[in-house]
Amino acid sequence: MDGNGRWAKSRGLPRALGHKAGGDAVKRTVEAAGTLGLDCLTLYAFSSENWKREESEISDLMNLMRRFIERELDAFVAEGIRLKIIGDYRAFAPDIVEKLDIALDRTAGGTRTLAVALNYGAQQEIARAARLAAAEGAIDADGIERHLFTADLPPLDLLIRTSGEVRLSNFLLWQSAYAEMLFTDVLWPDFGEDHLRAACEAFATRERRYGGR
Repeated sequence: MDGNGRWAKSRGLPRALGHKAGGDAVKRTVEAAGTLGLDCLTLYAFSSENWKREESEISDLMNLMRRFIERELDAFVAEGIRLKIIGDYRAFAPDIVEKLDIALDRTAGGTRTLAVALNYGAQQEIARAARLAAAEGAIDADGIERHLFTADLPPLDLLIRTSGEVRLSNFLLWQSAYAEMLFTDVLWPDFGEDHLRAACEAFATRERRYGGR
């Protein structure tokens, strides 16, 4: 979900309002995923590299996270959305960890999944999985996959990046091995159902070979 800062800058607004608009786009996109019948949607919300940003911006992001959980949790429960966190979210402030733990517990019975990457980095995830696999006696592809944060999620089909950036930025590197990718110039705060629908329609036209002909 990229482009919050550029969206705000283009309008002469502080970055905090760009992140707020990005939060509104999250809500729209989660609702759109339900409308389109998607079983699992993963959103990259806060990377392990984001700690390098200015303290004021990190504070704004943390406050946005607090408000989003408080505002949307009841709706997630009512709509049957299971929340899953990928990444080490326990590095956040204790009150945020508590809110996330409550949200995970209350949504555990959901039938479709919203996975949110928080304090996540794919290289770190793979290294962690390799260490855990080695502790079991062998490092192989199956062993690593068993210990990824996404082990209980379906395979990644389509990866979408907004804002015109054409790189993965340490997101789901292992899981993207055979995923289709779509890069759009749309800034994240402008993203919504029409864009997600168009991405799914584009995905449906692609022939997936998995290394074969």
